[in-house]
Amino acid sequence: MTQHPSASGPTSSPQDRAFHHDDTVRAFDGLAPRLKTLVQEIGRIVLGQETVIEHVLTTLLGGGHALLLGAPGLGKTLLVNTCAHVLGLEDSRIQFTPDLMPSDITGAEILEQDEQGRRHFRFLPGPLFGQLVLADEINRASPRTQSALLQAMAERHVTQGGKTWPLPKPFHVLATQNPIEQEGTYPLPEAQLDRFMMRIPLDFPAREAERRMLLQTTGATKRKAERIFSTAELLATQKLVRTLPVGETVVEAILTIVRGLRPQDETASAEVRQSLDYGPGPRAAQALMIASRARAMLHGRLSPSMEDVRVLAEPVLAHRLGISFAAQTQGVDARQLIAAQLKRLG
Repeated sequence: MTQHPSASGPTSSPQDRAFHHDDTVRAFDGLAPRLKTLVQEIGRIVLGQETVIEHVLTTLLGGGHALLLGAPGLGKTLLVNTCAHVLGLEDSRIQFTPDLMPSDITGAEILEQDEQGRRHFRFLPGPLFGQLVLADEINRASPRTQSALLQAMAERHVTQGGKTWPLPKPFHVLATQNPIEQEGTYPLPEAQLDRFMMRIPLDFPAREAERRMLLQTTGATKRKAERIFSTAELLATQKLVRTLPVGETVVEAILTIVRGLRPQDETASAEVRQSLDYGPGPRAAQALMIASRARAMLHGRLSPSMEDVRVLAEPVLAHRLGISFAAQTQGVDARQLIAAQLKRLG
């Protein structure tokens, strides 16, 4: 049995469901080769980060935000700029610092005077008004500024001067965080971490990839990526992702993993109960479902499989687990708990 989100409801007829399925298949057939080209084009510029590229594109196709976790110099900024270019998105960058104010990112109202001498306020949008926003070193911002960003990520609009200003469509935040240097930083609150569809760690590239990087980036000319998508095409693809049918086995697997990581749930193991203060909420299950659909589409499949769930469980769930202090002192981390939960699936 398959669940089809595009159906009109429980009373939809078999003919309606078949119609929606046929539309999805036709749209998917024309899109699959372009998605493959998209991955290859980004990979020509961002070398040695194939898994990271896949996860970032999965997040964007799923309509979400991502937290990029890695040391300086691993190409996080290059990755964001390249993704923006190939997807036809307007990019924007915010360098977070402790003295950054909310109005520095959202924008502010300025007083203007026209030719007749009449004064009025005009809203001047801040750097948050981009389609793909690079929030660099997000944990250096004060909690006050982080709360302004949280509203934008959650509601897709900002409030300034008592007015609501909608953000561009699509709107995505790719935030970076340096896990090494913690001096002068503000830990992200759990509510904000939960708004990131995925936390994506970046590691150092393999030797051969770094060799190609040296030859490609230190010459007189720089390789440039070609634009593959337009903004309208990305929006259409994001809608298509949500119409992919999901098998009952995948749905049950997602529920089993997420609920099994909640210490208060009756299905939680003794290790989870002892190690976690809190587990992932329903938004985590939704994120894993959408991300599984998006990854299946990237790989040329019309429906997600258990492989998608297994691959995405850690980046989707790890930052949503509240590991207790006692468990941390014993060396327990989110990766171990998620791996144990995946083993329970068989």
